Amino acid sequence: MKVQNKVVVVTGGGNGMGRELVLALLSKGASVAAVDINASALEETRQLAGKNQDRLATYITNITDRAAVDALPGQVISRFGAVDGIINNAGVIQPFVRLKDLDYAAIDRVMNVNLYGTLYMTKAFLPHLLARPEAHITNISSMGGFLPVPGQTIYGATKAAVKLLTEGLSSELLGTNVKVTVVFPGAIGTNIAVNSGVMDSLQMKGGEGPLPKMLAPDKAARIILEGIENNRYRVLVGADARLMDAVYRLNPQRAARFIYNQMSALLPK
Repeated sequence: MKVQNKVVVVTGGGNGMGRELVLALLSKGASVAAVDINASALEETRQLAGKNQDRLATYITNITDRAAVDALPGQVISRFGAVDGIINNAGVIQPFVRLKDLDYAAIDRVMNVNLYGTLYMTKAFLPHLLARPEAHITNISSMGGFLPVPGQTIYGATKAAVKLLTEGLSSELLGTNVKVTVVFPGAIGTNIAVNSGVMDSLQMKGGEGPLPKMLAPDKAARIILEGIENNRYRVLVGADARLMDAVYRLNPQRAARFIYNQMSALLPK
């Protein structure tokens, strides 16, 4: 779906990759509804939009609140007259701890934001997207959605669920006007750790290998939008995601051990 003159909703639009998606969409001539729980972050995105502010609307919304999400389509359509696409980008990671040490409050938060937030948004907007001549749904999974990362087991489980949710939805919508894309970012240079409240768990304590080089979020956004505009089934974002996708297909256990050696230093001793 070419995004020019389309109306696209982006969750997590207040910072990081979500903000870059908002700005890139605006630069391509789309109108954007940016959704985030952080009011000040949304205002920063608005200021960065500059001359494109007239095509940007912001909505302070907790995507884990189903009633609030159910109200969003009406608000967006009231502002723009229609909605042509959604990008479910909002997500949080868990503290870098083993499952046995992860409390249920953290588990519930990751499950609610990453899985249920994506599900609520999709369910709320899908009837309106089906009514459009052309529409698109993009869900952001993660390299951690197909490859186990030590200390991110619940995060990975939610992103694996997003993967299958998206692929199942794509199959259900074959023959309709709605195309579906699932995205697998690798290491992206965002502040997800700060927004997830887990900075204290990210203190390196030595390790067997360096952390992967981060891809700039604006470059990630461009890759994602290229995938959307070409109606790609899946999009791998970053050299690390492409490499590990290939390795995992050939030898899943070897891929898991490689990531363990790279990331195990983040786990408490």
